[in-house]
Amino acid sequence: MADGDRLTLFSMTQRAMSAQLVRMNAATSNLANAGSVARSEEEAYRPLRPVFQTELDRASGLATVRSEGLVGDDSAPIKRYDPNHPLADDEGHVWESPVDETAEMVEIMESARQYQNMVQALQTAKQLMLETLRSN
Repeated sequence: MADGDRLTLFSMTQRAMSAQLVRMNAATSNLANAGSVARSEEEAYRPLRPVFQTELDRASGLATVRSEGLVGDDSAPIKRYDPNHPLADDEGHVWESPVDETAEMVEIMESARQYQNMVQALQTAKQLMLETLRSN
């Protein structure tokens, strides 16, 4: 983090919520492309995986995450014989994306739950701040 940036509860939860949205969007994209086929192995959809970097706030000793982007999974597409498919190659094969729909649904549910936890943490912090102000 830059030296002038002070890490607060709000900036920490904002970063955590952003990370969960990146996870959820990648899994949603993967799920949307499950079962898609291509003419060649190179053209086949590969699942996306988010990459995160830990950032340490030296002033507070707290760590947050930041998204470094998305990378394609190295899973091999599934070669399937379907000579009647319009995208079939000269040998009658199509290449199906290697998306595990169950794993992607779990990823979506887990990231949504973590996002919800961050919202709850913010609501609790807000309530505590309001109670502190009222007691003065």
